[in-house]
Amino acid sequence: MRETMEINTTTTATADVATRWLYACAADPEASVPAGELLEEVRAELRGNVPVAPASLDDLLRRAADWASAERVRFRELGDRTQDDESRRVLVRRAALGCAPLALASGAWLQWLSAPGNADDDLVLRVLALYASDVGVGHPGASRGDAYLDLLRRLRLSENAVPLARLAGDPRIADGAFTLPSLLLVMSRRPDDFRGELLGADLCLRTVGLPPPLALVERALPVAADWPVIDPSAARRPEDPPPAEECRAVVADLVAREGRAAEAAVLLGLSWTLAALREHTDALHAELTAAADPAYDMAELMRLRAREGAVYHHEFELEGRSLAAWLTDARTDPSGLLAALARSRLVKPGRSSASALVRGLVGERGPMFRVFSPDDLTVIRRWIDSLPADSSEAAPPKAPDGDAAARPPGTAVARALRAGPWSEGRAPADLREAYHLLMVRTDTPALRSWCLEYVHGWLARSRYGMDGGAMPLPASWGSAGLRPWLQTQHDRHGAEFERNAEVPLPSREDVIDDTVQTAPLTLIDGSWLQGFTDHELASSDIGHALFQTYWDELGNGLAKLNHPLIYRAVLKEMAIDLPPTASPEFARWPGFRDESFELPVYWLCVGRFPRTFLPEVLGLNLAMELSGVGGTYRRARLALKRYGFNTRFVDIHNTIDNVATGHSAWAADAVDILLAGLPEAPGPGSRAETWERVRTGYRSLNPPSGLGARRAARRATRRGRIAPLFPFAGRR
Repeated sequence: MRETMEINTTTTATADVATRWLYACAADPEASVPAGELLEEVRAELRGNVPVAPASLDDLLRRAADWASAERVRFRELGDRTQDDESRRVLVRRAALGCAPLALASGAWLQWLSAPGNADDDLVLRVLALYASDVGVGHPGASRGDAYLDLLRRLRLSENAVPLARLAGDPRIADGAFTLPSLLLVMSRRPDDFRGELLGADLCLRTVGLPPPLALVERALPVAADWPVIDPSAARRPEDPPPAEECRAVVADLVAREGRAAEAAVLLGLSWTLAALREHTDALHAELTAAADPAYDMAELMRLRAREGAVYHHEFELEGRSLAAWLTDARTDPSGLLAALARSRLVKPGRSSASALVRGLVGERGPMFRVFSPDDLTVIRRWIDSLPADSSEAAPPKAPDGDAAARPPGTAVARALRAGPWSEGRAPADLREAYHLLMVRTDTPALRSWCLEYVHGWLARSRYGMDGGAMPLPASWGSAGLRPWLQTQHDRHGAEFERNAEVPLPSREDVIDDTVQTAPLTLIDGSWLQGFTDHELASSDIGHALFQTYWDELGNGLAKLNHPLIYRAVLKEMAIDLPPTASPEFARWPGFRDESFELPVYWLCVGRFPRTFLPEVLGLNLAMELSGVGGTYRRARLALKRYGFNTRFVDIHNTIDNVATGHSAWAADAVDILLAGLPEAPGPGSRAETWERVRTGYRSLNPPSGLGARRAARRATRRGRIAPLFPFAGRR
């Protein structure tokens, strides 16, 4: 049954909540965006903002570049015309905040374009390379968005910037600043439906480069930020090609592969993005122009604070009316309140230092102590100092525009997202069907619920008898971290390899059979980490190493290093030519045994919930990366070599998974970072409880298969059915 939840659009206070709400929802790494009506509403939004049929790609790109160049000049001139330092500071802060929703999410629209089913596609690998550069792969806090966050911190404007969803609640940012990035983030959660549009948008943004309003900020603060990193048109390394050129080449290949439909999608995405940029940039320029007048800042401050202030001040009168009544009016038009304040005894025009409004009233003994922040008081002082001595000469302040459009951008999209999908869909009939359905990032409520149940069951099975059986991980985590333990395990693997030196190698038939039955697992190498491609996680303290691991498994954007392609080459040497991994034929291929899909499906399911199952994923990642280093890979190499098969796959894993500087070391470090930041006190979220979850994840690579373990899995699966089927329905 479809649940409908309407968005109130009757007042300016809520009119543009749609784009803010979309921004916050789509920033969630576990976001689920349904098909159906929502897709049509997004497409209607794109078409509605493109006034004429899109021009050719070359023409659009020229328009974008010329427009951006002219706009940067316009914003620099605006800053240059500002005479005093305080006014210039106001413009810089407003420009920085106005660009924050887009700049903090720079590149995020590419975050889900790679998926388990297309991880060996050259086109996808090149897009992933662009995205890896955007997030500063291999380094925490190195994304383009992080560079912008550093700028906001320098300006002391970052209090609502982390996590990204909180930015939607920052009242200092105009609603229109969320229109473009909110729709991009929503489309990023439906990559198969909007690939062309997303690449067109990306090409536009890279062609434009540094958002034009930031030219004003860069002119005023040339060394306050890493501007080349913030600029999406700038390469991160000298040897890299310009990102716009690489994106253009990717678009050309997409069009060559998929034809006119793909070309139309690219042109629509590019045209819409350019139109949205123009609209937002014009609005921000008008805002900055108006903000040069101190009365504008003061009027906006009063409008933003009027709702809370109107609850009080019923006894204090101003020109025969209660201040509460003035504040009630100020929610829509603060001009009357400002004129009355300018004429009152609270204000000495031109002399803020002598005005009670910023002296006794807000002092530590005053009735408005700590009501205004230091920045608020700066706005008030600036306004008072700008008032002429004769208050009758003061021009009435222009109230900030409330953006009262008849139908604000994103309203229909937000309504469709709130309403949820038309149906829950159908759960997979078996593991093979689940494997096929999980080749893409998107899901249905039924599939999502099925995934959660499968993970809960698998983890319950992994916990069964954990303390009584062989568990390499210690019972408790020590402050020394896992590096010493890691070295010990590596030594053990080496010793086992030496002890097994005389054990006969498996037969050629067994080697081939093992290689074939492992294919459903190995051809989705890294899929347990797919959630860490999310923009905020990919450059986080914990997630950066997990994204880099995923990036390595897929070959760092190069087909010759792509692990699934290397594995397929070995299979072909064995005369095994499998269907494409994402195809239904692959999952139904008769040469696979059903049990060969059990662990791969767990990887595919748990990888969709990087926050919900973070400790378990970290444990699984540690087990996976350590599993073959020093022993199993070396023995597999001997077997492959004996029968004349290429050993490249096991060779590359034995090196990149090493325990000193490779994936195993990164996996251990990620666990240590998580545990080190948790409290010792017992209870949920404690270090001890989280460590048990890490241990469970570690064991989940190879859980017990006995009757008791299977029963534990079934019990947990039944309990897991209480999980919400659609996470956005009902949110406000």
